[in-house]
Amino acid sequence: MRTGTLAFLFGILLLVQLPALPEAYFALFLLPIALLFQCKSPYLRLGCFFAAGFLWALFRAQIIFADKLEKEIEGKTMLATGQIISLPEQKGNRLQFEFNIKSLMDSSGKSWPSPGKVRLNWYRSDVTVKPGQIWRLTIRMKRPYGFMNPGGFDYEKWLFQHRIRATGYVINSPDNEYKDVVNGQYVNRLRNYLRHEISFYCGSDSYAGLILALGLGDRSQINPAQRTVLIRTGTQHLLAISGLHIGLIAGLVFFLARKFWSFGRLPLFMPAPRFASIVAIIAACIYAMLAGLSIPTQRSLVMVTVVMLSFFTNRQHAFSHVICVALLITIILDPFAVMDPGMWLSFIAIIVIAYGMGCRINNDSLWWRWGRTQYVVAIGLAPVLLLFFRQVSLIGIPANLVAIPWVSFIVVPFVLGGMLLINISVTLGSVLLDGANKTIGLLFLFINYLSKPDIVVWHQASLSIWAVSGGLFAAAILLVPRGMPARWLGLLYCIPLIAPLKSSPAEKEFWFSLLDVGQGLSAVVHTRNHTLVYDTGSRFSETFNAGDAVLIPYLRQVGTDHIDMLIISHGDNDHIGGSKSLLAAFPDTPILTSVPGKFKDIVAYPCYDGQRWSWDGVDFQILNPSRNEDNLSGNNRSCVLKVSTESGQILLSGDIEKQAEDHLINKYDENLAATILVAPHHGSKTSSSSRFINAVNPELVLFSAGYRNRYNFPNEDIIDRYESRGIHIYDTAVSGAILTRVEQSGISTGSYRQSFRHFWNTEYINKYK
Repeated sequence: MRTGTLAFLFGILLLVQLPALPEAYFALFLLPIALLFQCKSPYLRLGCFFAAGFLWALFRAQIIFADKLEKEIEGKTMLATGQIISLPEQKGNRLQFEFNIKSLMDSSGKSWPSPGKVRLNWYRSDVTVKPGQIWRLTIRMKRPYGFMNPGGFDYEKWLFQHRIRATGYVINSPDNEYKDVVNGQYVNRLRNYLRHEISFYCGSDSYAGLILALGLGDRSQINPAQRTVLIRTGTQHLLAISGLHIGLIAGLVFFLARKFWSFGRLPLFMPAPRFASIVAIIAACIYAMLAGLSIPTQRSLVMVTVVMLSFFTNRQHAFSHVICVALLITIILDPFAVMDPGMWLSFIAIIVIAYGMGCRINNDSLWWRWGRTQYVVAIGLAPVLLLFFRQVSLIGIPANLVAIPWVSFIVVPFVLGGMLLINISVTLGSVLLDGANKTIGLLFLFINYLSKPDIVVWHQASLSIWAVSGGLFAAAILLVPRGMPARWLGLLYCIPLIAPLKSSPAEKEFWFSLLDVGQGLSAVVHTRNHTLVYDTGSRFSETFNAGDAVLIPYLRQVGTDHIDMLIISHGDNDHIGGSKSLLAAFPDTPILTSVPGKFKDIVAYPCYDGQRWSWDGVDFQILNPSRNEDNLSGNNRSCVLKVSTESGQILLSGDIEKQAEDHLINKYDENLAATILVAPHHGSKTSSSSRFINAVNPELVLFSAGYRNRYNFPNEDIIDRYESRGIHIYDTAVSGAILTRVEQSGISTGSYRQSFRHFWNTEYINKYK
C-alpha cells in the first residue's frame, strides 16, 4: 500500500513536470500496463501504480482543458448567461467573482462554446451580486494569462488548479440583467449571508477580515499590513480554516459525543467511539463547507476523516498506513493538489511531528508536550519553506507557542459561537464576535511586536532539489533521539541551505533581465558584485504592484540582498509604480531619476547626461536628459542608460519619443550604437524613428508590453520598421521575462515562458519573424 501510493504520486509528479500534455494515443499504450495491478511481481506492480498515477492526472487534465475560450472571441464583446458560483469580493471600485457560463453569444447573435468557469471583474458599479444568482452579462474575456518571471507567482497555474478557464471583465451595459436565483449554491449563499453579518457587527475598522478567514475561509478582507505581520511571524497558517482547526473541531466533537453516548443504554445500540467518530466527521464536513470546500480544506477533511474512520473500525493501524491512505485519497480526488505547496507542508508537518516526538521516553512537561512540537516542526519544515517561499520566519517558534493555543482555544470558539448564535440572538452573537475581535487584537499586539526587527525573516536564494534534500536529511539527523552519537553531523548538511552556491557574471560581463510586468517596464542589470534596477513597473491597485509581485521575488530568487542603484526613468505609473514596495524591501538604495520630486522623505538624485561609473569592468553611462537644457519635458526627459562592455551594449531608452531621439542622435551620433535596444515607449508609433533605429543599429530589440494592452503596443508599423532591417524581436507579452547574458564568449538571449513552460501555461506563438 505504501509503496503503491508513492508510485502513484510519482506518476502524477512526472506529468506536472511536462511542458505539454502527451497526445491521447499515448494513453492507449500505458492503459494496459496500468490495468495489471494484480501481477505477482512487486516491481511490475509498482510500475502499474506509476502508470496509473500518470494516466489519472492526464485524464483529469484533459477534462479541465475540454473547457476553453476560443481564440476567435478573445477580447471581443460577448453576451454571457450564467450563474455566480463564488463569494463576490469587493476590492475598491472592483467587484470580483467566479461565473459559470451556460450560454455565450457574440454581437451578431452567433452562439459559441462555453469556457465553463471564468473569473470576472466588474468595475465602477453599485450592483450587488450574490452566489446562486443567474445573470446575463456583457463581458470581454481572455485566455488564462499571467506574468512569467523567475521567482514570480505562476497565476496561470493557480487558474488551472482552480479550474478557471478564462478571465475578463463586465462592461457596464443596459444588456446586463439579473435573471433569477436557482437551486444550488446553498453553502455559498449561507457563507455570503454570514459574511455580511460578521462584517456588519464587527465593523470595518476591526479584525473582521481575520474573523472571516477563521470562520468562512475567506481571506480576501485581510489587509496587507496584517498579512505582512502574519507572514513575518510564521503564523499565517492559523488565521484561516486550516487542518489544525478542522482537527481541533473534530477532536472536540469526538470527545463530547463519546461522553454523551456513554450514558444509559445508548452504547448497546452502537459503541460510543463509533458514534463519536461519525459525529466528528459530520462536524468536520460542516466546518469545511463553511470554507467553501477549498482545496486546502478538502485535504484537511480527508486526513481527519481517515483518522476518525480508524476509530470507527476500532483497529490499530500503522501511522505510515494512515498517512498513505490520506495521501492516496487526496491525490485521487484532486491529482493537481501536488502543485499546491500547502499539501506538501501539511503531510510533511505530520510526518515530522510523528518522527520527532515518537519512540521517546514519555515526558509530561509542558515543554515536551507543546514547546518541543513547535521546535520539531520548525526544524523539519525549514528546508521545505525555503524551497517553496525562499524565506522562513526566525521567530516562528515563540510566535506559534503563544498563537496556536490562543487562536485554537480562545479565538475559534468565539468565532464559531458568534456565527452560530447571530441568527438566534443578535445580542449574544454580536458579543461573541466582539470577543473574537478583541482576542485577535490582543494576539496582534504580541506578534506585531515580534515582527518589528528586520532580521526576523531569513531570505534565501533559489535552492536546488539537492540542497533541499540535504536540508531534510540534516533535519532527520538533528531530530533523532538524544543519545544518538554524532548528531552534530546534521549541521554539515545544512550548509547548502545556509550558503547555497550562487552563480554570477565574470569580470567584464553582465546579465540583463527585462522582466514581464505587463504594460510597463522593469529591468535588472547584474555585474559580478553589483545590481542595478531600471524602473519598477506599475502599481495596479492599493494591494497589487509590480514591485511586490515581480521585482522583489525575482531579486530574492537570484540571491540579491542589496541594490546598488535604482534608476526611475520618469514619473509615469508604469515605470515608478512598484518603487515604494521595492524601497521598503531594500532600504537605503541610491536613486537616480528625472523626477526626484516624486520621492517624498527619500533622497533621490537627478539623472543627467554625463554621469558615468564602472562596476566590475562594466561601464554605465546616462545619455539623457541634458543637465542644462529644459526644452525636453515629460516622456522625453526619461533617463536613458547605456550599459557597455567589449562584448556588447544595451541601451535602455525609457519612454523617449522622436524629439528626444533626435536630440540623442545629434549629440552622440555613432556613440549611440548598441547591440540590444529596449524599445522606446514600449513600441509606440511616436517613438523608434528610422533615424534612431539606424543610429543605434541593434541586433536585438526588446519590447516591454502587456498582453492585449489597450494601447496595442508594440505598434504594427514599428514592428515592421525593425523587421525590415533584420533586427530580431522579443516581446515580454509573448516571451515572459527576457533573460540576456553579455559574456566574453558572446551574447545569449532566452524567453522564460518558453524555457520554463508547463502544460498549464498558455502557449503564445511568437508573431515576429
